[in-house]
Amino acid sequence: MIILNLEKKENKGLQLEFEMPLALRRIVLLGGGESGAGAAVLAKKQGFDVFLSDSSEIKPKYRDILIKYGIAYEENGHTEALILNANEIIKSPGIPDKIAIIQKIKEQEIPIISEIEFAGRYTNAKMICITGSNGKTTTTMLTYHILKNAGLNVSLAGNIGDSLALQVAENDYDYYVIELSSFQLDGMYDFKADIAILLNITPDHLDRYNYEMQNYVDSKMRILQNQTEEDAFIYWNDDPIVKLRITNYELRENHATLYPFAQTKKDGVKAYTEDNKLIINTPNGIFTMEEELVALTGTHNLYNSLAAGIAAKLLDIKDETIRQSLSDFKGVEHRLEKVARVRGVDYINDSKATNVNSTWYALQSMKTPTVLILGGTDKGNDYREIESLVKDKVHTLILLGLDNTKLHQFFDGKVENIQDARSMEEAVNRAYDVAERGDTVLLSPCCASFDLFQNYEDRGQQFKDCVCKL
Repeated sequence: MIILNLEKKENKGLQLEFEMPLALRRIVLLGGGESGAGAAVLAKKQGFDVFLSDSSEIKPKYRDILIKYGIAYEENGHTEALILNANEIIKSPGIPDKIAIIQKIKEQEIPIISEIEFAGRYTNAKMICITGSNGKTTTTMLTYHILKNAGLNVSLAGNIGDSLALQVAENDYDYYVIELSSFQLDGMYDFKADIAILLNITPDHLDRYNYEMQNYVDSKMRILQNQTEEDAFIYWNDDPIVKLRITNYELRENHATLYPFAQTKKDGVKAYTEDNKLIINTPNGIFTMEEELVALTGTHNLYNSLAAGIAAKLLDIKDETIRQSLSDFKGVEHRLEKVARVRGVDYINDSKATNVNSTWYALQSMKTPTVLILGGTDKGNDYREIESLVKDKVHTLILLGLDNTKLHQFFDGKVENIQDARSMEEAVNRAYDVAERGDTVLLSPCCASFDLFQNYEDRGQQFKDCVCKL
């Protein structure tokens, strides 16, 4: 195969295969990150005519994968002629529908799917899929932890772990535990989850859904599509939005078998706590465990543990393995992560809190007076959800962002001390100056990170680095 490197023009790097025979079907990948590169490899292995296009520079890690498999690609721009001749488009989840090239693809009625949808066509592995506005990463990691400890041939995929498509192309796993965002679900049509977990639905990413909550709800509920009574749907029984949708869902024939969980025992609930014990009831038996032995603390983590526990019991994993896994799980980085205690002040990294409800859970778990570092890129947030907790627990707000106008408009006059910061170092230093012995400094931004940071991981790491320098 001959790879032709074309001269760069207007900052557009382009590679094309020279005299490559036209395959029966052409697949174009938009986005050259984890999902795009992985889907490109799987498409190539399945005999498709493959082309990948990225509007930005492709990271060396993914460029090397494309070169290794002889996949044609371009970066730093899109060439319409090479995209609009596709039979199918696989779009990376981070690409919004409003950009010009997506609109032109839709005008030509070329199908757009996600990497997860594509990968699902080429594997018979059992799919344990987790979504929700909050808690999905922790629940995904915990579920994987249990299955791995049970000795199952299992891997992580989706929002965390390696590309599902790349793993399907290169490995042969029996189980996948997949974290699914609403963006990924939007591009899924025929894919089916054997076990689906929906933790909660609260406002998030509304900027991607025309600020219409119903659009976001519809996206999350797609995790149920194609399930039959042989499949399981695990969900939080007390989420009002989910409960309303489930009432209508149950009227359908051949719907999934339902496994609701809640903090306390109620009619129909399959997992709950009673007498300080976790109780999980499935056709494979009843699992019990002392609540104090569960590694993860806080009400939100109780729900995560119950959801993961139901999935494990449905897979008939031994009770002793589930107990051990729930008791030794280390948690997720950037999620209520204890960083250090400096001069009697605890510093907590909750950078993964990118929406209001996530910050609500973090504040709910605070037992000491709190300095809260808040702010970033607002996604259509309604801060009323955390207003009472902020008033009760927070004596200082440090607003970290390029534009804190909306935060000031809401919180001014409601918190004793409000300060602005334009960098993580400034935010941590301001927190250090105002925090007293016995306080907690909590980074739980409630917003996306892209105004000052590469992503929430970068934001959390900078917080930890700054704290360690105090």
